[in-house]
Amino acid sequence: MPTKPFALLASRSEDVAADEEYASFLAHSGLRPDELVRIRMESGTFTPLSLDRYAGVFLGGSPFTASVPDEHKTDEQLRVETELGAVLAEVVERDFPFLGLCYGVGALGRLTGAVIDGTYAEQTGAVEIALTEDGAADPLLAGVPGTFHAYVGHKESCRVLPPGATLLATSAACPVQMFRVGRHQYVTQFHPELDRAAMVTRIDVYRHSGYFPAAEADEVIVRISRADVSRSHRILRNFVERYAA
Repeated sequence: MPTKPFALLASRSEDVAADEEYASFLAHSGLRPDELVRIRMESGTFTPLSLDRYAGVFLGGSPFTASVPDEHKTDEQLRVETELGAVLAEVVERDFPFLGLCYGVGALGRLTGAVIDGTYAEQTGAVEIALTEDGAADPLLAGVPGTFHAYVGHKESCRVLPPGATLLATSAACPVQMFRVGRHQYVTQFHPELDRAAMVTRIDVYRHSGYFPAAEADEVIVRISRADVSRSHRILRNFVERYAA
């Protein structure tokens, strides 16, 4: 087990969703609560953040949409983006272990030169993810099959990779599902931390947030319940096993 904890940078203001997210990271990473420090970025200033305290950094999903113009963002989102940008700049400069899920695509992608927009926005559901040749050879995806299912539901995605980034996974409707920057910074468009129970909580909390028609929430729950997403969870455990220090 790690001698240093991992950090989870979170930004969900709804306690039910925030607590479920933290529980999901614990369940599928194999970490104990004392080994995963949750930092709720939306609650107030969280920088400076000493990376030396941590073995690696997770970034959870977010209700924030990175690609909307600044004038349409709340003061809270703008503050979080400014502080998170400073943390991620240091992560990239140091090639520090980082795994960003969902919001990581927009946050790390924009910092490193990706094009993030709504071209490949995804309906809430489970999709088949396919590893690229580089993905199949990447240690973070060791033991993950060439194709597997994972949960998605996003208003934006990466349309153009950052310069020098490595595409690791794709899907039929969203060409960029996972990429790596440098040697140790990873982001996924899909949600490897979510199982069915956590996804149902997410659907209930965000049913009026525009990810799907609110009246169709029960149908979405039925649809996501048919999928086996268990193989996607391996990514979190691989990250911990690879970078535990």
